[in-house]
Amino acid sequence: MQGFRRTRRAPPETVAAVDLGSNSFHMVVARRNGSGLIVIDRIKEMVRLAEGLSSDGCLHGEARARALDCLQRFGQRLRDMPRGSVRAVGTNTLRQLPEDGFLSEAEEALGHPIEVVAGVEEARLVYVGVAHSLADDGAARLVVDIGGGSTELIIGEDKRARRLESLYMGCVSFSQRYFPDDRYNRSAWRRAEEAALMELEPVTPDYREGHWQTAIGTSGTIRAVQAVAQAEGWCDDDLSRNALHRVRDAILESRTRGKLKLAGLAADRRPVFAGGVAVLCAVFEALGIQRMRISDGALREGLLYDLLGRIEDADSRDASVRNLAERYHVERQQAERVKQTALALFAEAAEVWDLGDEHAQLLAWAAELHEIGLDIAHSQYHKHSEYIARNADMAGFSRQNQAALATLIRCHRRKLQRSLFETLPERDRPALLRLSVLLRLAVVLNRGRNADGPPQPRLRIDDAHIHLQLSPSWLDAHPLTMADLQEEARQLEGGGFALAVERAG
Repeated sequence: MQGFRRTRRAPPETVAAVDLGSNSFHMVVARRNGSGLIVIDRIKEMVRLAEGLSSDGCLHGEARARALDCLQRFGQRLRDMPRGSVRAVGTNTLRQLPEDGFLSEAEEALGHPIEVVAGVEEARLVYVGVAHSLADDGAARLVVDIGGGSTELIIGEDKRARRLESLYMGCVSFSQRYFPDDRYNRSAWRRAEEAALMELEPVTPDYREGHWQTAIGTSGTIRAVQAVAQAEGWCDDDLSRNALHRVRDAILESRTRGKLKLAGLAADRRPVFAGGVAVLCAVFEALGIQRMRISDGALREGLLYDLLGRIEDADSRDASVRNLAERYHVERQQAERVKQTALALFAEAAEVWDLGDEHAQLLAWAAELHEIGLDIAHSQYHKHSEYIARNADMAGFSRQNQAALATLIRCHRRKLQRSLFETLPERDRPALLRLSVLLRLAVVLNRGRNADGPPQPRLRIDDAHIHLQLSPSWLDAHPLTMADLQEEARQLEGGGFALAVERAG
């Protein structure tokens, strides 16, 4: 990111990814090897998190306990790894949870922050993992990942995803809904497939055969189906439609889970197998798939390579911010002036306010995007900007990242309302409030949109008391800016800050 440089320190040699899925939790630890990775540790546990999701949207019972116990075990392996070397994400089930304390408990058990990613971001990470496991051939690929609570569909070429979709159907949710008593009959199966086809219907025109040359499946459900079909002698390395239908027929013939005897089917996969197979049958039918290759790469590998990009200054979030600014016709020169002033103020405040590299990065992004709402209307444009930043699909951003960014953007003008920060994690609020002050000052100092920008500002900070020092000659030449700063001092009072403008030297 231009204008922002991380504190120079040796990059970690070992990195890790944790995937908190609706059915299983995965941990992968890898050693960096040039631009690649060598896996040195891998753990998977069937947690079936989605089973504990109650009708009131909270996580209860054994599923919650299983999840925390699993994360304790993962945490033992990861706890000593430095900040920034571990990336942990939650998917469909965690997306549905309110702030009921589970996420903070989970982070404490793991010893590292946990990001909750949107469905489209989950799909992007899946594709990154698959793409790095395959040779680049230039052909358009359809990638399918059936998880516990959602199914991701992606079309892309080589390392680039072109279409991303996340649908609300998975092996756990469909097994619970259509086979709750572990009995399998054709009526229930027909309802499950019809429900999956209805979910697929809106996206089918863009994902049918003709938009891609090769279909690739990944992760637990599809790998389990392929393992069964291969062990039974119904297919070779690829999964054919005929082999899939033979797996379906074998499930129906068994009539109950207790009588389901299939070679290659792991015991921990058995409770959710039927629901996953029903979803996969619908995907094959709706998208015209005849044969599907199986990939070893998946979400956790995508996380590792995305983390590697961040470490090597190739952060996908930078491209997302740039693309959003271009889409909403941000005046680039003004955004750059505000960003450079904000980062100069940050350099003055960082030590006193205990701010780090990740805070500088967030501040820079907020400066680049603070005017995106002008493309809608000038009146209340900071609210329009917030809405766009909060709801846009932004590759690389977690739900928490995006909420923090949107809040900073919302608070860059008018009264600083502490209440707007109350929806953010409590541990992050002090730093985000301080970043908001720095962004606000940078915006005020550049309000004239002067090509030269303001002189180098100096800050002297004593907790919430801020002394902004500027050149006397510049202040004398810019009386309107001085009036703006005096008004800003009044606005900051609502956020608990005291601003004094002083003549430097």
